[in-house]
Amino acid sequence: MQLIILQKRHESALAGHPGQEKTLKIVKRDFHQPGMTQFIKDYVSSCPQCSRNKNIHHKKFGLVKPLQIPNGPWICLSMDFITKFPLANSFDSILVIEDRFSKMAVFIPTMSSITSLHLAHLFIKNIFSKNGLPSSILSDRGPLFVSSFWTNLCQQLKISRSCNSLPSRN
Repeated sequence: MQLIILQKRHESALAGHPGQEKTLKIVKRDFHQPGMTQFIKDYVSSCPQCSRNKNIHHKKFGLVKPLQIPNGPWICLSMDFITKFPLANSFDSILVIEDRFSKMAVFIPTMSSITSLHLAHLFIKNIFSKNGLPSSILSDRGPLFVSSFWTNLCQQLKISRSCNSLPSRN
């Protein structure tokens, strides 16, 4: 019964698929039942026609631009942390450094409380000492990657940095 009344007040040609508040107001004029407000809100928010015809209040998203393919190995790297592991051998995180050309990845156990100085030490010990300096590093906007120490270190070593707002891209 509640569903039939709601369909007539929301989906009929005269009703015109009003929003949640307006549908609630229209139904409450003639009908009241406990839990009705939430039922109406759920019903209107799941209405397929309303979803299809809903106005978009933001700019259209642009096309995703693929990252440029590097010219060789260990020139362009991606860096990020995988965190919130259970503590094992005093480590709870992994620093992942990936060569964007070969897709080879280096996994370095670390702590979530790592400092930018320790990040630099891990980078020099595990990447620079074995593969030389990259020309660019892609990372997210994590606090360590945007810290002044890491920024200054990359400037001194002439490594360009790209911070990405889309975590799935790096």
